[in-house]
Amino acid sequence: MSKPVAVVTDSTASLPPDLVAEYNIHVVPLQVIWEGKAYRDGVDITPEDFYRRLEHAKTLPTSSQPSAQDFADVFRRLLDEGYDVLAVVISSKMSGTLASAAQAKEMLQADNIALVDSLSTGMETGFHALLAARAAAEGASLAECRAIAESARDHSGFVLMVPTLEFLHRGGRIGGASRWFGTVLRIKPILEVRGGRVEPLEKVRTRKKVIQRMADIVVARVGDARPLRLATLHTGAEEEARALQAQLEGRLSPDESLFGMVSPVIGTHVGPHGLGIVYVAGV
Repeated sequence: MSKPVAVVTDSTASLPPDLVAEYNIHVVPLQVIWEGKAYRDGVDITPEDFYRRLEHAKTLPTSSQPSAQDFADVFRRLLDEGYDVLAVVISSKMSGTLASAAQAKEMLQADNIALVDSLSTGMETGFHALLAARAAAEGASLAECRAIAESARDHSGFVLMVPTLEFLHRGGRIGGASRWFGTVLRIKPILEVRGGRVEPLEKVRTRKKVIQRMADIVVARVGDARPLRLATLHTGAEEEARALQAQLEGRLSPDESLFGMVSPVIGTHVGPHGLGIVYVAGV
């Protein structure tokens, strides 16, 4: 009989607190560095407080990955409690978080720790971890939970709109969209996470058209694939995000639909007034 599995993720997964509690998911926070002070993402600074402050900030924040020790502390406690451990974290092409988790595994010399590179962030990573945690709650083994997270990764996507590429450019997360930088003052870039990086998708002339176009893209991609899970995310654009969620729910009738703000660390690189849609379809 296999051991119970504990799922670990990082704070950029932006999982709703009620689901974190329900499925006993363990969240390792990244850090926001702002005016010389370090804040644990989602612990010392909430998304609401972060985006209010970002709106009028004269100096902009940066971010920092968790240390290997941060992960080792969580892993060791779970191992001591009798769990196998699955860690599902932000893309290794966006952050050194996976490297820290790998160092922690090496420090502990534990074969029953498995690591999954989500090749994404936000609720796309969150859904990978959540589906694995739901399987763990039903008694799935470590290998089975890992396979579920990886299958979710292969059937998910993240489409987002940012009012400006400045934040992604400054943080070095701009990927192939760098060719648009400096030319998009009058358009709204729609981006996607692809291959672990933020890549360009389309340019829309007005913000008013963004909601419709983002919804059209997701509807086309999802097609008839079911079950369907959606998450509508924002960085201080709640009204537009609600409208986007309502349109998607009306057109797609998802099996699960979540709503929320992305974590402050992601907001550091996206900036205020962004919108995002995450989907997992067919698994």
